[in-house]
Amino acid sequence: MSVRKICVVVTARPSYSRIKTALKAIQEHPKLQLQLVVAGSALLGRYGNAVDYIESDGFKIDAKVFMVLEGENKTSMAKTTGLGVMELANTFYNLKPDAVVTIADRFETLATSIAAAYQNIPLIHIQGGEVTGNIDEKVRHANTKLADIHLVASEDAKVRVIKMGEDAQYVFNTGCPSIDIANKVKKSPELNFNPIEKYGGVGNDINWQTGYIVVMQHPVTTEYTKAKENVLSTLRVVHKLGIPAFWFWPNVDAGADGTSNGIRLYREIYKPENIRFFKNMIPEDFLRLLINSKCLVGNSSVGIRECAYLGVPVVNIGTRQQGRTRGVNVFDVSYNEDDIELAIKNRITKKSQIPSDSIYGNGNSGEKIANILADVALRFHKTISY
Repeated sequence: MSVRKICVVVTARPSYSRIKTALKAIQEHPKLQLQLVVAGSALLGRYGNAVDYIESDGFKIDAKVFMVLEGENKTSMAKTTGLGVMELANTFYNLKPDAVVTIADRFETLATSIAAAYQNIPLIHIQGGEVTGNIDEKVRHANTKLADIHLVASEDAKVRVIKMGEDAQYVFNTGCPSIDIANKVKKSPELNFNPIEKYGGVGNDINWQTGYIVVMQHPVTTEYTKAKENVLSTLRVVHKLGIPAFWFWPNVDAGADGTSNGIRLYREIYKPENIRFFKNMIPEDFLRLLINSKCLVGNSSVGIRECAYLGVPVVNIGTRQQGRTRGVNVFDVSYNEDDIELAIKNRITKKSQIPSDSIYGNGNSGEKIANILADVALRFHKTISY
């Protein structure tokens, strides 16, 4: 029996939760061999040491690729991507995979796509065809055009990928693997750990047991000069409301320095008594934290995907998720502080009225992806000559 080597590249903290169940399904499939490459900010401590969680989950890492340049601005993003192309090209040359998987839309994922496509290695793109309001959309569509097989997360995305000219027989709606984890959490939603005792964090020992919100705000790469100003707006509102809040550190993007500096500045000057700051949690714990929260505030895609499935109210701030298909759980606002405050108060009162929405999957995406890779990747090799 021919076993296909599937090389998956994880470049950042959120990418791991987007692919974890698929990694497990690939690893367990008799016709597939998982090759796992961890790269970019997933290797860096200041962004939560995602690599530690990957290893503790029992995955063998075949290669680690250090490629992030300091700066967290648009120039360092471009240079990081270029360095990634060089390093990942060598990695693929050494591993000799039968196919490479690139995930979603972060800027450095383009390095995976280029390094694979230019070496005539079939490229599989996870979560193409979606629309957002920043550079990520351009990266996602570029990945789509470089890819040979497309595993999208919604019907809307599938239609868009086919309209982009991709071969319909290689476009599959698998849903998002992160919904698999959300499905597991939804069946047993109890918050069975103390977030502060387990993960530490920085800030006051907040009284979260009486109810809390979760905040996750990233810079917008096309508005990166406003990152500090934007996060300060959200900080002032959350502090003013006085509701206990678990606040998570931003991703590595242009503007992340501004977001991080804004958080540090506000924390040092005002010492907000109701906010605890964290870098990372394992996906299961993070989703348990979300499903038991009053609402999520910020601009993370978790509010669009997992929170829709879990029925968690979301206050989505700004343009980062603009155009993305969303459920009734999401309330969109600008960075006007009065609007943010009113939206948070509104969402908190609506939690019991928000239904679960399966627009991004039903909880079996990982298994679907592995089965498609076992069948279609082999068929692709037989029918297409490079």
